[in-house]
Amino acid sequence: MKVGDFVVERLHAWGVRRIYGYPGDGINGVIGALQRADSIEFIQVRHEEMAAFMACGHAKFTGEVGVCLATSGPGAIHLLNGLYDAKMDHAPVVAIVGQQPRTALGGHQQQEVNLTALFSDVAEYVQMVTTAEQLPAVVDRALRIARSRRTVTCIVLPTDVQELKAVKEPPHTFKVNPTSAAYSEPRVLPCDADLRRAAEVLNAGSRVAILAGAGARRACAEVIEVAELLGAGVAKALLGKDTIPDVLPFVTGSIGLLGTRPSWELMQGCDTLLMVGTSFPYAQFLPEYDQARAVQIELDPTMIGLRFPTEVNLVGDSRETLRALLPLLRRQEDRSWRAEVE
Repeated sequence: MKVGDFVVERLHAWGVRRIYGYPGDGINGVIGALQRADSIEFIQVRHEEMAAFMACGHAKFTGEVGVCLATSGPGAIHLLNGLYDAKMDHAPVVAIVGQQPRTALGGHQQQEVNLTALFSDVAEYVQMVTTAEQLPAVVDRALRIARSRRTVTCIVLPTDVQELKAVKEPPHTFKVNPTSAAYSEPRVLPCDADLRRAAEVLNAGSRVAILAGAGARRACAEVIEVAELLGAGVAKALLGKDTIPDVLPFVTGSIGLLGTRPSWELMQGCDTLLMVGTSFPYAQFLPEYDQARAVQIELDPTMIGLRFPTEVNLVGDSRETLRALLPLLRRQEDRSWRAEVE
């Protein structure tokens, strides 16, 4: 088994069943392994940029890690636009790119690009593999970081490394990293005191608006239940268009530059705002800062309290947090705001 074969086997162990890419001599060791294994579907694109965008779309709408593949030099460079899309939209994507052989590096070789530096801004983890012993830990970390942090990672494989004899289990010795192909999502919940504070804010509101983003995708039923209890209207950020059905009478559709008038009026008329799984960037489409009290639910602590002066920030998974919040909420008996929204 060669390093290229191990890469394919390890990706399969992580649940990867599809790779988007374009062949080239800098990555043909992995392309050959894909052909030999026949366990992962290879989608050959017309251009490497499409491979990155397709991997990003795969990640967004399946919840799985998207994987794209390109050759060295210009092929790798072409991935960048799609990878930035994944980074900005918090989609887990792993890029696998070829590189000139180790013997040529530093010699101004044809298509020799400093790929580690090139990907260092778009990828949260980028590593060039130089030995077979190093590979298992690099592959596992790239997949685990992409999944857990919903971000982009990159593995750089020189052509000669792809042809080395694989080492499935690194030796039990000094300064060699043991590893495992496993990850389970944690249950992330705010503390009880913050949940109570959030409930107090929401229960005090008489005109509640909910803004749902992509982070609410798995919490559709919970968002609807909260909206029913509070008599709230629900607007959706662009990335959250598929989170809540538009056929519901209290859902006002998209918000922002490409949004609807009902969503604008929802935000202009509310006195309380609940943001669920969104980092919607256009503050001018949200309520005036002194108009509404606000609660935000967000899994990524670096993105909370960023778009609006929120009174209570709940760091946690949207579905789990809403489930914990629901027993603390009181039904709004005055339904005049809901009737206006509808």
